[in-house]
Amino acid sequence: MNDQRNMLLAVVLSVIIIVAFNFFFESRRPPPPETPQQTQQPQAPEGVRAPPGAQVPERPAAVPQVPARGAEVPSVPGAKQAAPVVVDDRRAMLAKSKRVKIRSPRLHGSIALTGGRIDDLTLADYRETLDETSPEIILLSPHGAPDAYFAQFGWVPADGVVVPGPDTPWTANRDVLAPGSPLTLTWDNGQGLRFSRTYAIDENYMFAVTQRVENTGSTPAALYPYGLISRWGTPEVTGFFILHEGPLGVFDGTLKELDYEDLQDAGTIQQRTTGGWIGITDKYWLAALVPDQKSPVNTRFKYFQEGGTDRYQVDFLGNRLEIAAGAVAETVSHLFTGAKEVDLLDAYEERYQIDRFDLAIDFGWFYFLTKPIFYGLIYINDYVGNFGFSILLLTVGIKLVFFPLANKSYTAMSKVKKLQPQILKLRERFGDDKVRLNTEMMALYKRENASPASGCLPMIIQIPVFFALYKVLFVTIEMRQAPFFGWIHDLSVADPTSLWNLFGLIPWDPSGLVPDVINIGVWPIIMGLSMFLQQKLNPQPQDPIQAKIFLFLPLMFTFLLARFPAGLVIYWAWNNILSMIQQKIIMVRMGVK
Repeated sequence: MNDQRNMLLAVVLSVIIIVAFNFFFESRRPPPPETPQQTQQPQAPEGVRAPPGAQVPERPAAVPQVPARGAEVPSVPGAKQAAPVVVDDRRAMLAKSKRVKIRSPRLHGSIALTGGRIDDLTLADYRETLDETSPEIILLSPHGAPDAYFAQFGWVPADGVVVPGPDTPWTANRDVLAPGSPLTLTWDNGQGLRFSRTYAIDENYMFAVTQRVENTGSTPAALYPYGLISRWGTPEVTGFFILHEGPLGVFDGTLKELDYEDLQDAGTIQQRTTGGWIGITDKYWLAALVPDQKSPVNTRFKYFQEGGTDRYQVDFLGNRLEIAAGAVAETVSHLFTGAKEVDLLDAYEERYQIDRFDLAIDFGWFYFLTKPIFYGLIYINDYVGNFGFSILLLTVGIKLVFFPLANKSYTAMSKVKKLQPQILKLRERFGDDKVRLNTEMMALYKRENASPASGCLPMIIQIPVFFALYKVLFVTIEMRQAPFFGWIHDLSVADPTSLWNLFGLIPWDPSGLVPDVINIGVWPIIMGLSMFLQQKLNPQPQDPIQAKIFLFLPLMFTFLLARFPAGLVIYWAWNNILSMIQQKIIMVRMGVK
């Protein structure tokens, strides 16, 4: 039995998981199946005021679709159709419509009175770069602008009713939407229906949208409420397997995530759900529709092309509402547009009873580890005030938790290392007889109560913790632009220094000009050096091939982790240093040179 086989297996397994997962599993994942939309509609949703005595059919002949593109309603006699789309820059498109400003502590923007769309939002707390004078992050942009991204609410008619469309001129009751000052838009179709839409915003990122229809005519009307989010163009994504970016939602308690490519292949994916939400996510930002959590709705992911431009849409369609003459119907939904802050998503989940809203953050397979580690890091940072030092302290805490396992591992490796002279003699005696050599080595391990396998098992157990911390550093916005000290101004991105800027002495960023594989900073080098020194404390393999592989591993990991988040590299280097201290103490105690 080779005394390094299990150790080598553990290290190689780690590399395979880190590097090859994306290429092996993601490329073979089948496209999601298309689920046929159910047309059966239960009774009117709770919380919607149906007129007294109104009849709500359980099985309508057909359920209409939410408008695709968010740019037109179904063809109805007398209904106003959308004008052709003219693509222009964002500022020019904003100027083409009268607008009501949005002023809140965390959101800036406006709502277009033409169409009543929420299509202009920037995040007041987040900038594009570390420079405080850089522009605010743009989340939503108007219909017709490049990379348009907007939310729209409305009604789909069940018959020939004229409903407000994308070009409908709404009348506003105020000039500014702010927390505590809701905005109400009104429009009359001239045929006995008066529509109103009220937007209310809180101190953070949640809109409450109340749609109301008053039937002042003499004939009943039947309508379906809807909400949609439309995105033009395929955005640039990180493209790394541990992070989902694209359409997603929770339906009947189950999270469904779709890559943009998957939705392109499927075209349309529909599902019926009670509770949950549907939206589109970026790495740090989210736009999500939250329908009434107690009422069943039809939801849909949709992709199509128009004018050579990719279009993505997520939407929900509520139950049919029968509005008798003289009656009023009302439905309430919510829209989240902002940063995916963990505490905030948890608070919204509890406040509005939104099913599994925290899954908007891609905590991954090790959710049960990732979220506690995140909260532990936040708790430490509340006292320390620096996420870099918080990572160092968290690493100490993790080492204490795994101390018994690590102590057993290092003790086992020290025993094996202490037996190296005897193993070398056995190799000299039985080098040509592999069977006899393995038998004698096993007998030696048994006499000395030493086991090479026990040295690598604790390392394998700690791998999920490593990935959980990696997730925390990579996907949570709290790590974005969080500084450490010195040249590390953002723990969520790679070390900005490299040989090509003389490790920070020259104020020049070689990223994009120098291949990432040779763009290695100071901290990756420190990590590689610590890994090399730690390797020297371990029992050295007698097999020349294995010895070369182990000698190459620190260099390989230095290149491999060079472009990983600096916070993760700092964690690994610090973890190696703590491990070396612990291992050295055990070796001295056992008399191992």
